[in-house]
Amino acid sequence: MDFSTATFWWVAAGIAVAIELATGTFYLLMIALGLGAGAIAAHAGLGVSAQVIVAALIGGGATALWHWRRFQQPQSAPARENRDVNLDIGERVHVIGWGADRTARVQYRGSAWTARLAPGAVAAPGEHLVAAVEGNWLVLAPL
Repeated sequence: MDFSTATFWWVAAGIAVAIELATGTFYLLMIALGLGAGAIAAHAGLGVSAQVIVAALIGGGATALWHWRRFQQPQSAPARENRDVNLDIGERVHVIGWGADRTARVQYRGSAWTARLAPGAVAAPGEHLVAAVEGNWLVLAPL
């Protein structure tokens, strides 16, 4: 059985896709795209060096483009401050008074919580917003 050069390109692309499915590395799909382009170049009758150049340009270009596009997207807040992850973020809490160590005990969701004042905020009693949740501590910012 005689394998053509294109067959080797297709097998390499399939292996890259299989590894991507096992690891979840999306960049391997971009490399597989380049390997597929090498196979198409082989079907078009280009020489081996031209096939490698096409595969490298397409695979490397797709990888670079995906990397650039991914970092152009706005970065989401860390999980401790992200309302999509923790629904407590942005909720209101009433603080009766702050201690000397900038902590307070507050009633929230039917139980007592220990709260810490957000960095740079002034310690004043009253309404506050939950800015973050760190373990079982609420980080509060004044309204």
